[in-house]
Amino acid sequence: MTDPEKHSLIEDAQGIAYGATMAAFGITILTHLGLVTGQTAGLAVLIAYATGWGFGPVFFAVNLPFYLLGYLRMGLRFTVKTFAAVALLSALSVWMPGQVSFATLNPWLGAVLFGFLSGSALLALFRHGASLGGVGILALMLQDRLGWRAGWVQLGFDAVLFALAFLVVPPKTVAISFAGALVVNLVIAVNHRRDRYIAA
Repeated sequence: MTDPEKHSLIEDAQGIAYGATMAAFGITILTHLGLVTGQTAGLAVLIAYATGWGFGPVFFAVNLPFYLLGYLRMGLRFTVKTFAAVALLSALSVWMPGQVSFATLNPWLGAVLFGFLSGSALLALFRHGASLGGVGILALMLQDRLGWRAGWVQLGFDAVLFALAFLVVPPKTVAISFAGALVVNLVIAVNHRRDRYIAA
């Protein structure tokens, strides 16, 4: 008998496809405007801007070391789902800019749209037992091993990342980018409640 609190394989596939697609659209907006963001995606964006390499391949490569950590901390199921989400996002972020164009897009509105899209993407992935890899997994492991609060670890990483962003993009762009990152975190903080959503 199927556990009603567990997602089916088809439901997981749909959730991961939705999350990766919305995240890719968010990244398309972000990079179109030359903005940056936090976490592993932010690191990949900065590397892409600094080197001229595409975001997709850089994001895929940056995540590679974190799969072992994900397996050790969260198990094989989570790691496989996360790998699928990262691979799909990486591929879509290469393909999507050729399919979407913006005649007019205000940077502040673009940052907010990025935040909403990315927040909803991450919520979908979290609810289907996946993530976009990277720093979040490391933060959880450091919390387990050293007692460091995962939220503070991620905040510290983002603070360093945004400080480095001043070397790559103009200060106004960093400020607009910070607004977008704030929206992402607000969406997750308000909507991601394990006590209200128990399916995994």
